[in-house]
Amino acid sequence: MTEFLDQDLTGARFENVSLRDSAFTKVRFTDSTLHTVDFSGSLIHGAMFVGARLRGVELVDVRISGEVRNVLVNGVDIGPLVEAELNRRTPERAKMRPEDPDGFREAWDVLERRWEETVARARTFPEEALHAGVDGEWSFIQTLRHLNFASAAWVGRMVRGVLSPWHPLDLPWDEAPGWDGIPWDREARPSLDEVLAVRRERQEMVRDVLASLTAERLASEVTRTEPGWPRQEAFPLKTCLRIVLNEEWEHRLYAERDLTALAKEN
Repeated sequence: MTEFLDQDLTGARFENVSLRDSAFTKVRFTDSTLHTVDFSGSLIHGAMFVGARLRGVELVDVRISGEVRNVLVNGVDIGPLVEAELNRRTPERAKMRPEDPDGFREAWDVLERRWEETVARARTFPEEALHAGVDGEWSFIQTLRHLNFASAAWVGRMVRGVLSPWHPLDLPWDEAPGWDGIPWDREARPSLDEVLAVRRERQEMVRDVLASLTAERLASEVTRTEPGWPRQEAFPLKTCLRIVLNEEWEHRLYAERDLTALAKEN
C-alpha cells in the first residue's frame, strides 16, 4: 500500500487513477476540480463543502447528516425545507434557536429533560455497550465527553472567561487540529458515572449563566485571544450559547440513534 504522509501535493494531477478503498484523513481538497469521479459506497465524515459546486451529479440512495444552509438542488434551496420538516417532526427543536433570555432558559430546560431520558435509557445497557461505537461514530460515553468539552469551550472559556476550563476527560471533535494544554484522549474508557459527574458540573455552569442572563448581556460580544481554543474577537455571546444548544440537541439524536442500533445487535 502506498502512503502519502505529511506531503504537499498541491497542483497534482490524477487521471485514470484508481483510489478504491483509500483513506483520506485531514486532506485538503480546497479549490480542487473533480471530473467524472465515482464516490459510490464512500463514507465522507467531517467534511466541509463550503462554496462547492456539484454539477451533473447523481445523488441516489445518499444519506447526508450535517448543517445544511444555502444548498441549492436543481435551483431549490433545500435548507428551509429540511428545517421545516425536522421542526414538524419534533416541535421542541424550534426552541433551540431562541432570541431572548427566557427562550434560552426554556431551551436548556428542554435539553436537560430530554438528556435525562436518554441517560436513563443508556443505563439499561451493559457498560461495555456504552463504549461501543456504531459505524465508526463516537460511543455513548465519548458523546458525553464531547458535550462536556463543548460547554467548557463556549460557556466556560468564551462566556465566563475561564481560559483553561478543561477536565482530563474532555473530548474535542475528531477533526480538531489539536492544541497544547487541551486534553484529547479518545481511547480513554471512563465509567458512565465518572463522565456524568463532570457533566453535572458543566450543566450547572450553563444553567447558572442562563439564570442571570439579561437582554443586554445576550446582545453583547466576547473576545478571547489568549492561547487555547476558541480564540475569537468580538464574537456574539448569543452565538456561543446557541452553539452549545445545537451540540446538545444534535448529539442526543445521534446517541438515541446509536442506542437503537446497539439494541438490535443484542
